[in-house]
Amino acid sequence: MTQQMTPKNNEQDKADRLDRRRFLARISLWAGGASAALVAVPMVGFLLAPLLRTKPRLWRDVGAQSDFAVGVTTDVVLEDASPLPWAGVTAKTAAWLRRESQEEFTAFAINCSHLGCPVTWLPDASLFMCPCHGGVYNRDGSVAAGPPPRPLKQYPVRVRNGRVEIETTALPVEGA
Repeated sequence: MTQQMTPKNNEQDKADRLDRRRFLARISLWAGGASAALVAVPMVGFLLAPLLRTKPRLWRDVGAQSDFAVGVTTDVVLEDASPLPWAGVTAKTAAWLRRESQEEFTAFAINCSHLGCPVTWLPDASLFMCPCHGGVYNRDGSVAAGPPPRPLKQYPVRVRNGRVEIETTALPVEGA
């Protein structure tokens, strides 16, 4: 016996198909949303990680206290606070260190606050000069002339067990 399609059966069949279609559409939307979340979560984490990570601050030994004469500014080489294992010589950075008195030292970043070019100490003029755009800094690191928007970054310095140490940050930028 064959079953005849009545309008009631036809409506029931359409309703079943719509329920199945609605169910599959919802499953597809849910699977698409879950896939998008799986891709988006790592991307958001990648973008936010640098903002949430604390910048490393390390004390780096730059020499014996007796190696530095009072009133003389010298450049010292030290390791960057966050070197990469493969960085090699680029993991080294520098600073200008001046011995102000028997116990007091001042250290300045070697980078100009304008565009990061290395500044040079001119002992005869008691000035730091940036060769890139003519920036000039006074002996205390304040801006004397040119385009630099801020003074030279100053590093904290301490003397421990007769050794001079400079606290470094990953990059010598303002606020670091």
